[in-house]
Amino acid sequence: MNNLPGQEPNLFREASAQDNLLLRYVQSMNPETVAQLSRPVSAEVMQVMEHNIIGLLGGLPSQHFDVTVTTSREQLGRLLASAMMSGYFLKGAEQRLAFEQSIFEADSIDDSDA
Repeated sequence: MNNLPGQEPNLFREASAQDNLLLRYVQSMNPETVAQLSRPVSAEVMQVMEHNIIGLLGGLPSQHFDVTVTTSREQLGRLLASAMMSGYFLKGAEQRLAFEQSIFEADSIDDSDA
């Protein structure tokens, strides 16, 4: 990494909070709304997210190892972006599954009425 210690990488300098519409939008949200959007609806999604993050960081059991992860600010940002994309994907998959289940249930009810 070619940054001097204490100096922000270009990744963070180029998109200031004033220029980042998404950042301003999230910062303007009600804290309850942010908490609701951040929380997975199901335990299954939470387990998949935990499994994904453990896979990214390495999964040594903490009861047998004293694990410390050291990284740069840039790499931590990439890890966060990866976790966010995974969460976005899983949220969509969870919604699609619920939608397909509701259609299947509706079809089952229609078939039993016929």
